[in-house]
Amino acid sequence: MSSLGKRFLGLGAGVLAAGLPALAMAQDAAAPAAATAAPTISGGDTAWMLMSTALVLMMTIPGLALFYGGMVRKFNVLAMVMQSFTITCLVTVIWALVGYSLSFTAASDAADAKEFIGGFSRVLLAGMDPTGTHSLAPTIPEPVFMMYQMTFAIITPALITGAFADRMKFSAMLIFITLWSLLVYAPVAHTVWHPNGFMAKLGVLDFAGGTVVHINAGIAGLVACLVIGKRKGYPNADFSPHNLVLSLIGASLLWVGWFGFNAGSALTAGPRAGMAMTVTQVATGAAALAWVFVEWALKGKPSVLGIISGAVAGLVAITPAAGFVDTVGAFAIGIAAGVICFFTATSMKRALGYDDSLDAFGVHGIGGIVGAILTGVFAKMAVANSEGAFAATLKDAPDTKLGLIEGNVGQVLTQLEGVAFTVVWCAVITFILLKIIDLVIGLRVDEDIERDGLDIALHGESIH
Repeated sequence: MSSLGKRFLGLGAGVLAAGLPALAMAQDAAAPAAATAAPTISGGDTAWMLMSTALVLMMTIPGLALFYGGMVRKFNVLAMVMQSFTITCLVTVIWALVGYSLSFTAASDAADAKEFIGGFSRVLLAGMDPTGTHSLAPTIPEPVFMMYQMTFAIITPALITGAFADRMKFSAMLIFITLWSLLVYAPVAHTVWHPNGFMAKLGVLDFAGGTVVHINAGIAGLVACLVIGKRKGYPNADFSPHNLVLSLIGASLLWVGWFGFNAGSALTAGPRAGMAMTVTQVATGAAALAWVFVEWALKGKPSVLGIISGAVAGLVAITPAAGFVDTVGAFAIGIAAGVICFFTATSMKRALGYDDSLDAFGVHGIGGIVGAILTGVFAKMAVANSEGAFAATLKDAPDTKLGLIEGNVGQVLTQLEGVAFTVVWCAVITFILLKIIDLVIGLRVDEDIERDGLDIALHGESIH
């Protein structure tokens, strides 16, 4: 953990440096222009990524909106779906203004800051050529890559809302999501997915967002529900889902959309996308059955809420591993996620007494951690290099192994470092943001609003 400790000390300075746009822009202007060959754009890859982008957007609206909307009480349904839809609009604007630039461009300074945050060369998407490409996706137009990554930036904060359902002010939510997207999501995305990023250099494997999306959202959700406090009457009042049909439809849309999430992260329409799609399906089915069989054995009945929660847990856990593991690894990851997330969302939550309303932490946080660690166990070079992603490494060291089952014990330790970094950074910044917002405008609705329902009080509407 020594490397993690040293680099983590530089993160605060890195984010502060990102807040000095005039200096950063001057540095960008002073940087020499690199001569690059004209990109070769693939029509097939572009078509697949256009489809994947639409699939991932569908995960938030209507997928997550319905999944969460069906699980709250009847008088909070509109408030819940409103959050997902509004976050989609809000993060779209933030991403186009500065989020994409901070996440996927290179800061031009020579200090460690560039390992934790990007630059300002794409503020307002300036300089984006419709015929140009990004170095991470050289066969599709950069606007398509930008849009694809936008859908990830949208769903991540939307996932957090499940943890504080039924009790946060709409105004507080808007401010929190804005600041969180810039100060938590963008830095973590840069560290994992940009070639300059700290975790990318460390060797952390995260194919489609185990750390960036799920651990980030889950930890933020846990901190949020602890800071805001329990719902009035929890755990003795009746908080049963008002309409599990809506939740099942939402979970089904999430499952289908997740193929864009995981298989789309190959950024090509090739062998790696095909394997990512396969292991996503296998892990999801295994996790759903594992959850519901444990529930059946312990509670006497298999529930709809249980099987859809298990499916989402499997989708979450396979996300970081999707481009690195085969079907054997997918079965193992899915079963582990289903069982572990079941106990986290039930027994552990009751024992510790926190009120994670819709199990954002229990499913996404824990599922993301399980998947990230097990990626280090089951990753195989044959899968990861199916399109030559590790060709340069293998040329220099032909015997390079990827995961524990291939003999690389160190990858599990690297994954643990990535998990630790994400947990600490997200928890600290989320806590600070929530405390500041609570001090300035307050986080929680009044007690009578919470008792009578948010729909009428916050939005002046009801479902009937």
